[in-house]
Amino acid sequence: MAWKREPQLLDALDRAVPRLLAEQRPHGQFGTEPWISTDQNVLLALAAAWSLPESTHYQRDEVLAAIVRGGNALIAAQDDKGMFTFRKKDHSTWGQIYMPWVYSRWVRAFAQVRQAMDQRSREQWSAALLRGYEGIAATALNHVHNIPAHHAMGLYCAGTVFDRPAWIVQAREFLHRVAAEQSPYGWWAEHQGPVVAYNFVYVEALGVYYALSNDDTVLDALQRAAAYHAACTYPDGSLVETVDGRNPYHAGIRLGNAGFAHTAAGRGFLARQHRLYLEAGRAFDADYAAHLLLYGADGEKIETAASRDEHTYWMGDQALMRRQRPWFMALSAFTAPVPQNRWGQDRQNVVSLFHDSTGLIVGGGNTKLQPLWSTFTVGDPALLRHVPGDANPDFSPRPGLVHTPNHARLEANPEHVGLELAYGDQPCRITLRPESPTEITISLTTAASDDLPVEAHVTLLPRMGQPVRSAVGMIDALDEGAFDWSDPQWLEHAGWRLEIPGDSRVCWPVLPHNPYRKDGGATASEGRIVVIVPLRASAPAQDLRLRVRG
Repeated sequence: MAWKREPQLLDALDRAVPRLLAEQRPHGQFGTEPWISTDQNVLLALAAAWSLPESTHYQRDEVLAAIVRGGNALIAAQDDKGMFTFRKKDHSTWGQIYMPWVYSRWVRAFAQVRQAMDQRSREQWSAALLRGYEGIAATALNHVHNIPAHHAMGLYCAGTVFDRPAWIVQAREFLHRVAAEQSPYGWWAEHQGPVVAYNFVYVEALGVYYALSNDDTVLDALQRAAAYHAACTYPDGSLVETVDGRNPYHAGIRLGNAGFAHTAAGRGFLARQHRLYLEAGRAFDADYAAHLLLYGADGEKIETAASRDEHTYWMGDQALMRRQRPWFMALSAFTAPVPQNRWGQDRQNVVSLFHDSTGLIVGGGNTKLQPLWSTFTVGDPALLRHVPGDANPDFSPRPGLVHTPNHARLEANPEHVGLELAYGDQPCRITLRPESPTEITISLTTAASDDLPVEAHVTLLPRMGQPVRSAVGMIDALDEGAFDWSDPQWLEHAGWRLEIPGDSRVCWPVLPHNPYRKDGGATASEGRIVVIVPLRASAPAQDLRLRVRG
């Protein structure tokens, strides 16, 4: 079965151009205030519309003029090394940077339009891009990571545009290293394990490079990455967060990129994600459309795991995804020491549970400084917390608390999936047992011990504005208002009901540490509803029964 790039891609690109032209300010900047360098990323979309013969804006003078003005705005923002200030829309600044997303789009736009530019503009752009890529070539390709991979793809394009053979060789050799360092299961290690969202950066870098170079060396890596992402995507098109050492769960259909278009597994992923996206009434972003049209390809496809009724995917002995329609279960056996930087998250939340009628119910991923997001804790969770406003916190573990497992072993049979875990010397276990299409049992156990308190935490995804009910309290519309209910017996929210063992508590909002804000602050919508289940020597095993409204 074949996949072809949808006509809606070109339509989205053509529709975006008049809006972009109207929004551009006289000095060439796009976007809203405060202006940031990535606002100029639209240059590639405009260059695609100008250069593609099938576009209604093919070689239109006003489009070319807007591209030239847009690049001139970047020239004006460069420092003497060719760097930009890394500014975010919240006005925070993070130093000077060779912004990879800006530079790669800028040089690829130049590749499309340079022959039509007036000589003065072409010389100014050439000087500015050479300044930037000389810095990138000298400083940015030191280790395999997602940003250097993207820089290498841009450097390859710059090498071809400016006839710099040394850059071409440097970029090719680096991207070969990127492909070689990929896990056999399709991911690139960051923070001692896989990431999901940032893995797309590697796929895009290799995919655009392949489209520019026809270098078959990277095709196997693209195939493995596509298979990984096809397995780590929920049936509603959102990304599985359970194995991710960088980002928690984000709702919404995640589209791919041009790197997926060069393999059968990748085209299967694109076909399904695009279908879900278009059925939801969404229109493609102009930048996304430009990438697929310029650097994608049509061809045979393979159906994804989420589109099947029954499927089990083993990531070696490190992760397991089981599709048992209408359930989708994800389990992570990745363990790692707690990272000391804000970007690597604590590998603490090991199970996610999705149902077709409700979306993600249990799980939500990892964070820092928040042990109530941990599937189990041994010790006192109050010892580790985020202090509001602290921009430079101590992320290290606290004596008296173990909140991440040091050992994990997957288990699976036709009836259930689960994990055996160790927190220091304390063994714990969680299993998921589907009883029917609308019921599942979550079992939590530990070895009998009263040396340190053991808690299990079932993290539940909030649906803001929807009611929350229990035997001891009711909220008409979930908002930032906190609650802490003791012995709730049961909990209802967002189309499901959870039967809860006695002596448990339910808390809201249990907030994460947000690494993308300098002070780590998070809003209630980023939090979780958490069921806290104590496990004691007198009651070392507890079951929770989840029912989804039919």
